[in-house]
Amino acid sequence: MLGCPNYQLLSLVLILLLTTVDPSSQESRVKSAVFLSPAFVLEPGSVSNKFYYNISFPKGHIAIKNFDAEVVDEGGNPVPLYETYLHHWIVVRYYHRKGVEVTKFHDDLGFHQSDFIVKRNSGICDRGLPQYFGLGSETRKTITYVPDPYGIEIGNPVEVPPGYEEKWLLNIHAIDTRGAEDRLGCTECRCDLYNVTKDEHDRVIEPDYIGGLRCCYDETRCRVKDGFQGSKRSLYLKYTVKYIDWDPAIVPVKIYILDITDTWKKPEKSTAAVARHHCQIEYLVESCSSAVANVDCTHTKKIIVTFPSGGDVIYGVAHQHTGGIGMALHGEDGRVICSSLPIYGEGKEPGNEAGYIVGMSSCYPRPGSIKISEGETVTLLSNYSNAQRHTGVMGLFYLLVAEPSPKPNSILHSTDETGEIVILQNAIGALAAVFGIALLVGAAVIYQRRNQRDQEGYESILM
Repeated sequence: MLGCPNYQLLSLVLILLLTTVDPSSQESRVKSAVFLSPAFVLEPGSVSNKFYYNISFPKGHIAIKNFDAEVVDEGGNPVPLYETYLHHWIVVRYYHRKGVEVTKFHDDLGFHQSDFIVKRNSGICDRGLPQYFGLGSETRKTITYVPDPYGIEIGNPVEVPPGYEEKWLLNIHAIDTRGAEDRLGCTECRCDLYNVTKDEHDRVIEPDYIGGLRCCYDETRCRVKDGFQGSKRSLYLKYTVKYIDWDPAIVPVKIYILDITDTWKKPEKSTAAVARHHCQIEYLVESCSSAVANVDCTHTKKIIVTFPSGGDVIYGVAHQHTGGIGMALHGEDGRVICSSLPIYGEGKEPGNEAGYIVGMSSCYPRPGSIKISEGETVTLLSNYSNAQRHTGVMGLFYLLVAEPSPKPNSILHSTDETGEIVILQNAIGALAAVFGIALLVGAAVIYQRRNQRDQEGYESILM
């Protein structure tokens, strides 16, 4: 009985060591914050496309690990896409001069001394698409997790210009399709259904522009069925941000957004003026010939661009609209850097609405296994079914890229049977700790046996 305290001490040491090497123990560092956007009010056929400044967001020098969102009603209930179509939401980082009120957002502002400075992502569009986060109808089933040891760094006080403070802006574009005469036409912003001849900037809409963002701006209305009655209601974007406090062990990633409508062309001569990336955001997919079987109707759009800087691809996901059948990014040598496919719903419940894209597959290359070189020419492909015409479609590709890492060691990474990457956190340290445990156990056993012999001697004397 005199040996029991030794076993208890050994058990305690083992528990402490196993806790130290448990990869999941880092999860305790992740914090989660849930927010609601300001209310936006919709009624059948109406459109809301508003910008909300200084939204609630985690403070401090942190690394974002996950950003999820969905539309909910006043009771917090998820709203299905066939009632309120979430065309897109984006979150933009900006610096705001202290003590000055900013009343309007311009997406083409760069870094200059003004009261409102957009802190854009790392590229590659020269105008538009400045967001750090953003999705559309696919929000509920798209995985946005940033794997360890990576993170999207924000809140670094060194990056904030003197006299400014970091804030966040939210844009929500939602269309109420309850009672719509043509629900798909409303979500694709067909101009004839919105009965508009000028865009939100009071510019005349050209006859060959038959659908897109210029026709479904804030406060416009899509045609509903005669006699349909529906209530006006307040809705919210519920967004959940997961993050950890910044520390030197976190590897920062850069955000790149590629747009299939980018008009950039590589200069033929090295001395030529630098070509700009004019991203048009949306495009038209015409229906295929009636002579072609619907099953074979695929519209492919392709662009070739030069990547501005190199690094390891950590994460990638595409954004497409109804009719989309996937996107892929290829390297200069033809290798697949990342591909992303749509997930279509099959039911009625929120997150599984039939006929809608309810998710996009994300790619997680094994860290260090997929690299993009600085200046590498990459090819982006966007595929849509064109069994019927689609207006105002998009083909965006969101990438997270980290500084190049050393060649990956196979002991540090493995792939599970679902194809997702499993990163064995602190593998080397874990092996060392396990070896230490083995030595400790061996020493404890030897000590215990010797102690038992001594105890037997003491017990014979006492008896």
